[in-house]
Amino acid sequence: MTESQPNNPLHGITLEKAVTNLVDHYGWDGLAQRININCFKSNPSVKSSLKFLRRTPWAREKIEDLYISTFVPPSPWGRRG
Repeated sequence: MTESQPNNPLHGITLEKAVTNLVDHYGWDGLAQRININCFKSNPSVKSSLKFLRRTPWAREKIEDLYISTFVPPSPWGRRG
């Protein structure tokens, strides 16, 4: 049932893994500077951030975009993925 998704750079990456990797890379302060969301500024935790991001599509999209721009290498054809 699992299908390959070669054009989806987030395939196999959970939201929790994306947030954890971004926090490890930037720290909470760096993440809050890049994405202005209160759950990254005030008493941040992965659990509270996931709760907010799962209910807020625009914020989740910002996390996904930052994850792609940070960790997905650019394609030689000019597009990511």
